[in-house]
Amino acid sequence: MKIFLLTHQRELERTTNTGSLAIEHAGSVVERIVWQRDHPNADLINFINNNEILLLHQQENNEPAKIPDYDSFIILDGTWQESRKIYNKSDYLEKATSAALNLNTQSEYKLRRNQVSNGLCTIECVIELLRLKGKDELASKLYVEFSLFNGKRE
Repeated sequence: MKIFLLTHQRELERTTNTGSLAIEHAGSVVERIVWQRDHPNADLINFINNNEILLLHQQENNEPAKIPDYDSFIILDGTWQESRKIYNKSDYLEKATSAALNLNTQSEYKLRRNQVSNGLCTIECVIELLRLKGKDELASKLYVEFSLFNGKRE
């Protein structure tokens, strides 16, 4: 299983970036690809063209998440505005098969303002994807790290 974080350049400098936390604690499962508008990543394009990767997004209805049997995933990593920009400025992402992470949980992330209602941060998406794919031990490990990072004390 491989999760690619397609990361906006500005996220690399933010101390509140939870994608970095996922990369640090998930071993080789999570990899960062810095988004470049004019130079898309060739590997991602090949995965998309061969239907070997799934672009994850969130829905706002109450249907359960349905993740097909893919082993590779793309999660957009940036603010909500930056993630929309990545998607809207990357024609190849529109060609990607996509599935929703549709959860009835509220985000616990509290280090940034102006969050989208019912929107999860990057590491929360990674954690939920790992759970859906039966990787509960790694999901739990990341949740503990996220809780400490987020200032939550259990």
